[in-house]
Amino acid sequence: MLRTYEAFHRGATTASGFLPSEPPVWCCDLGRRPRFRWPMPTCADCADQVAAAAICKRSSQHLPSSTSLPARGKWPPPPRKNTLFLRLEILLFLEYFAMASEDLQKRLSLSIIRVALPGDVIWRPFLVLLVLFSLLPLFSGSVSAAKDPGNITGTSSTSSAAVSVELLNSAATADGPQAAASTLASGAPSFPTKAPKCDRTFVSRPGAPQNGTFEAPTILNPTNQTQSRQCIYTFIAGPRQRVEVGFTSFGLRGTPPDGSSIGHLPACVHEYIDLYVEIKDSNVSDLINSPFGGRYCGPIAPRRRISLYRTLALGFFTDKNATYPDLFGGTYSFINDSEYEVGTPEPNTPCTFTVHTDVRRTGNIISPTYPGVYPKDLTCSYQFIGKPGQRVRLEFRDFDLFFGGPHCPFDYVKVYDGLTNESATIGTYCGQQRNLVLYSSESSLFVSFVTLQRTANTQNRGFKGIFEFSESFVKLDFIKSEGEHIRGSECDQKILSKKESRGIVYSPNYPFPYIPKIVCRYFIYGMQDMQHLERVRLSFDKFEIPRGQNGECSDGYLKIYLKGQETMDAYDKYDHEFCGEMLPAQVVSDGPRLVMVFSSGEVQGRGFKAKYTFETEYRIPGTAAPDGSCTFTYRSTSRKRGEFNSPRYPSNYPSGTNCTYIFIATPNEQVNIVFDHFKVRADSANTTHGSYGHYCQEDWLEIYNMYKDGTEKLVGRYCGVTAPGPVESNRGATGLKVLLHSDDEGVFSGFKARYMFEVAKSIFGDCGSNVSSQEYGVITSPNWPNNYEGPERGLASRTCNWYLSVRPRFKILLNFEAFAVEGDPQNRGCPAAVVRIWRGNEGPPLELCGEKLPLDRTQFTSENHVMRISFISADKSVGAVGFRAVWTEMTESPGCDQFQCSKNGFCISERLRCNNVDNCGFEDRSDETNCHTEPPFEPLAMLGAGIGGAVVFILAFCIWCHRKRKRRRRQSRRRRLQRGSPGVGYRGSLAGSLAGSMIGNLAAPSSLPPSLAGSLPPSLAGSRRSMQHVCDAPELHYASSVDSV
Repeated sequence: MLRTYEAFHRGATTASGFLPSEPPVWCCDLGRRPRFRWPMPTCADCADQVAAAAICKRSSQHLPSSTSLPARGKWPPPPRKNTLFLRLEILLFLEYFAMASEDLQKRLSLSIIRVALPGDVIWRPFLVLLVLFSLLPLFSGSVSAAKDPGNITGTSSTSSAAVSVELLNSAATADGPQAAASTLASGAPSFPTKAPKCDRTFVSRPGAPQNGTFEAPTILNPTNQTQSRQCIYTFIAGPRQRVEVGFTSFGLRGTPPDGSSIGHLPACVHEYIDLYVEIKDSNVSDLINSPFGGRYCGPIAPRRRISLYRTLALGFFTDKNATYPDLFGGTYSFINDSEYEVGTPEPNTPCTFTVHTDVRRTGNIISPTYPGVYPKDLTCSYQFIGKPGQRVRLEFRDFDLFFGGPHCPFDYVKVYDGLTNESATIGTYCGQQRNLVLYSSESSLFVSFVTLQRTANTQNRGFKGIFEFSESFVKLDFIKSEGEHIRGSECDQKILSKKESRGIVYSPNYPFPYIPKIVCRYFIYGMQDMQHLERVRLSFDKFEIPRGQNGECSDGYLKIYLKGQETMDAYDKYDHEFCGEMLPAQVVSDGPRLVMVFSSGEVQGRGFKAKYTFETEYRIPGTAAPDGSCTFTYRSTSRKRGEFNSPRYPSNYPSGTNCTYIFIATPNEQVNIVFDHFKVRADSANTTHGSYGHYCQEDWLEIYNMYKDGTEKLVGRYCGVTAPGPVESNRGATGLKVLLHSDDEGVFSGFKARYMFEVAKSIFGDCGSNVSSQEYGVITSPNWPNNYEGPERGLASRTCNWYLSVRPRFKILLNFEAFAVEGDPQNRGCPAAVVRIWRGNEGPPLELCGEKLPLDRTQFTSENHVMRISFISADKSVGAVGFRAVWTEMTESPGCDQFQCSKNGFCISERLRCNNVDNCGFEDRSDETNCHTEPPFEPLAMLGAGIGGAVVFILAFCIWCHRKRKRRRRQSRRRRLQRGSPGVGYRGSLAGSLAGSMIGNLAAPSSLPPSLAGSLPPSLAGSRRSMQHVCDAPELHYASSVDSV
């Protein structure tokens, strides 16, 4: 409380010229009534130095300068009887009377005592009359107000409200001293001057209206003057009442950001309203010690407020020259306090209650100021105590708390399943909650409501709900030892796997009829971690849930959720719904979660009894084994192609697991397997040749050929990152079997592969052969020396099988002279293409791939007289150069009667020496040394030369024959001519006539036969003139005529 007895100071210095013995310095005394003593204390003696400095600063304008004041100790003593002192007593008396508080009689008696101090006797009757006159309004039962009945209007600037005004502006509020500092810094006066009738007080009185309205004051200042004003609106409820205030209009200057509060500048500086809802008594002069409820300005009105005790105050500040009633307005009402008494209150606490079932079986649980904004820095507790066999039910029908995060670090409601806050926690709740219903496990429950002190100007309303003690809630004895009741629920339970464990679940009250209209949930969860993944198998032994009138599950039902729908709160998307009396079919969860929701409905039944089993969940496509083991079967008759993988792929496969994959083909089919991803744990893997065979000791994958007689032949063992090459089942095998083994230690991601059933190929595949009875040979990849190709479109692989056989007691030496096949044994294996070598009839093959073979893996020897070589390229192959290998029949015996290789020591046939083929193996050319150089035999060239020679010979022969024939003809003609020449002189001879006839015919070639005419030379057949010229020769003509004669 502040006081500046300015009137007394002016009277002391002007009216009587009286000066006290000490310099009059005006001081504050917080939380107490004004002190006025001689000598006057200095500012340094005040409790609040900030307020004292402000008071001294303001009062300095009324004090004489220090040079004009008498020195300390030279002030004359105050007069014992002085009218000024008496006037001061009268002012004090009127001040106490104006406060109109409950301790009015006490204050009044103190004032009368002070008046009775030694003084002029003439004033005492006047004082008595004044006291009686002042008490008349109190005894009349009402105090006049300006507008509303039931309120008290402030009277003057010296009233108690004025004291509070100066306190609000001089001292820091509950949130800190920044508000006071901001007011000083903004240029507004430190202590605003109040207009008359600015403060208003509203008091609840018996018989008077318990509600009303309030509005902003009307303030008009002179045009050329700017004065800040502060008005206090006080609402005082009666016994067992509280005050509820709500704003209907609000339009103050300032635009505070969201969440702004006192101390956040520059919002709410020139005009604002301060709220105080936690005033413990009716004395508004104690506002400085009351928790601050927030500062508001701008167009958005504060939310509804309800006082924590009987008094509520509003502080309105403005520095406008004019203020009108439409600036803000609202309603107030005095409400009954009994609603907030949840149970038996604990003394000296605002909201701590104990509720006994003997006193109240049902009732409301409500936050201290609901539905108004709840206070900050508050702790409330509600303890519910029932009888044995009872349970407590809480239902929050409205829940609105400040949300500070998922773990509720600020304001929260915490519910404990027991008598105290040391019991097991049911849950911690904040923010906005809907349909929040909680049950105790036994007969007691403890609720704690905590709000923290913070600067955020939040306006949440708290909570309201109902509680109930009852013996009719579900008894929890139907939950067996394997299950655990979920705290806070009526009958929900959770069952967690203990690694492939099993158990039984029952409906409530089984085997007796269940309780109507209850809902119980069963959460059955298998293991799910880095090492384990399980699924749940559920089968029913007993089932009786009556159907509804329409024959459907409209009354009671049991819904099954197999895909984890509860995690998304999607209870409307169930997988199965059962009711009636028929046993439901067995169900298996799709993952580690299985949830059952049992609703009893109105018609009672015996319920159900079911067995659950936790099985390891492998997440492997295929037909699983009925016993739940990791065995999967793939039949050609069901599906021709598909995928399979390690358990839980792409997550790590579980430890201590053996999984079997069986692929069964029809008699005319083969199985092809291609691996797309492979990573199996192998601590002792070979980093040079890949992880095969005996190198795989921890985890591994094995592939077998299966036969009709039940025998199995190992294709290979793989581990690490060495992926198996493409695998094709042997001709005559019924299928393939893949086995994955993991020990009890670390695990990897496993594998993913594809399988395809295709029409069986020949025993040699697409490009192989059977070679026997030879001493050596050469094997090359398809299309050598060009890149090999993958299979045709739609096929899984392309296969070439070579079967080599030599004489008994001999072996086969295989040497790769060139090798480049896709893959890398060290880093990724041979998933696209592979070369496999069987060195005997028994044992798994060797697998080769890569761009270049290591030096110690370029040549191989068979274990006996047979060897098989297989080359397979998968559909994802992109091609490479391939390989060229030379095989040779040889022996390794010490005594060699043939040719013995000088470096490798092999004994080969003498006939293989100097055949231009390295038959002695890798880097041993001893069989090709000391050989005579001969031109290489080229059969194609020799064939071409022979054919060319034959053609030349035939042409030459034809030409010779033709010339000889011409020569013969020519000679024959000459002989004929010679034979006919002597007959020219003999007339009438036959020769002459024939000669003449022939010549005549020659003269007419058109008369010759076509064959003969065609054989004539062109000079004869084509020149008619020449022939006629020859025939018309005189001597011939003459001779002819002579012969004819």
